[in-house]
Amino acid sequence: MKIFAIGRNYGAHAAELGNPQASKPIVFMKPATALLADGSVFTIPSFSTDVHYELELVLRIAKTAKNVLASNAWDYVKHYTLGIDFTARDLQSELKEQRLPWELSKAFDGSAIIGSKWFDINPATFESVEFELLQDGKSKQKATAAEMIFGVPALIKFVSTYFTLEVGDLLYTGTPAGVGKVSGGEQYIGMLGDQKVLDFMIR
Repeated sequence: MKIFAIGRNYGAHAAELGNPQASKPIVFMKPATALLADGSVFTIPSFSTDVHYELELVLRIAKTAKNVLASNAWDYVKHYTLGIDFTARDLQSELKEQRLPWELSKAFDGSAIIGSKWFDINPATFESVEFELLQDGKSKQKATAAEMIFGVPALIKFVSTYFTLEVGDLLYTGTPAGVGKVSGGEQYIGMLGDQKVLDFMIR
């Protein structure tokens, strides 16, 4: 199982971090050891003092895909959920300054929490899917899939050009504006419409 993730796929998020809007998808990967089940406690790693939450829609690959046409992309994804891409922002900034890869700040153990419920994808209505992250009951991130710069067909086409997508692979599709630092003792809840999909604590 592989975990792919997309950076800067919401314009407002790119702007809040002072980054230019990408002209093509920015792809990075996380190992299987990054995956953390919903309901687990996320432990802030010792190497960072500025870990950020990033709520994302997550797609699960349904069949092997390589060089997929955008027009056929929906044939390869049948379910979606929510996930969090945890980012050690201080470490990421250091790596970016040195023009080094982001993996140390993005792919550490437990850095990809995944929702407990999967939902069937309806391509005709997917862009209207609304999702939200609550921190101790306060809304921190809220968006719809329509706000993605690169939608699902474009992402499947792009990623499958470079990598073979296999059954069970996960694709984190990018985060909207509102990211922020996590602190010990906080509770986070992720909502897909009126469905609670994530519920976890920070330590």
